[in-house]
Amino acid sequence: MLKTRQCLLGIRTFLGLTSKLWGFVLYVLRKHLRTVSRPEFTGVMVWSPQQELDAVKRKILVLDLDETLIHSHHDGVLRPTVRPGTPPDFVLKVVIDKHPVRFFVHKRPHVDFFLEVVSQWYELVVFTASMEIYGSAVADKLDNNKGVLKRRYYRQHCTLDLGSYVKDLSVVHSDLSSIVILDNSPGAYRSHPDNAIPVKSWFSDPSDTALLNLLPMLDALRFTSDIRSVLSRNLHQHRLW
Repeated sequence: MLKTRQCLLGIRTFLGLTSKLWGFVLYVLRKHLRTVSRPEFTGVMVWSPQQELDAVKRKILVLDLDETLIHSHHDGVLRPTVRPGTPPDFVLKVVIDKHPVRFFVHKRPHVDFFLEVVSQWYELVVFTASMEIYGSAVADKLDNNKGVLKRRYYRQHCTLDLGSYVKDLSVVHSDLSSIVILDNSPGAYRSHPDNAIPVKSWFSDPSDTALLNLLPMLDALRFTSDIRSVLSRNLHQHRLW
């Protein structure tokens, strides 16, 4: 019986000490938390998304036109790739080599929404291998007086290599760590594959959602210090289409 009482007394003593010790720990923790919550405290930083963006450079998104954002065919094409009877979104009338040519332009599904969203995240740049007289007219229509497609580069800014036009991104900006190019043609960005996001060529599929599917990746990329550290992991995708 005596041993039992001594054992219970020991347990109570132990619990009492443990309770006091735990109370002291809680006191220290509360004091620390109150210190952290003060506005003037700078020892621990919890950044908001905007603060994270402010800490990195604003990125540039380079956009191709044909088969990336739009598809078009012109007068005289015997077999247009769009379904017969499908009305174009707009018609362009341009003069090429003193001959008037009409282009029937179809916008890729969701392109207007895509441009509205990414223009808030990136500086947008058009870079097309098409002639300026055509590419400028297409870009004007897509911009629709919103002023989001101000910077533009055309065929004369490309490099002709092995019969194809290659886009040199250093023409756009010298700092390649902040440039992303969206293009359906891997040959066009073969000098900068670490900066590219491949996208499947679009001709007429009304159910296409490729542009919408790219938004989560483009949203995430703007927080990186060097986009090549991410896009270099996707090089195997550049030969899919």
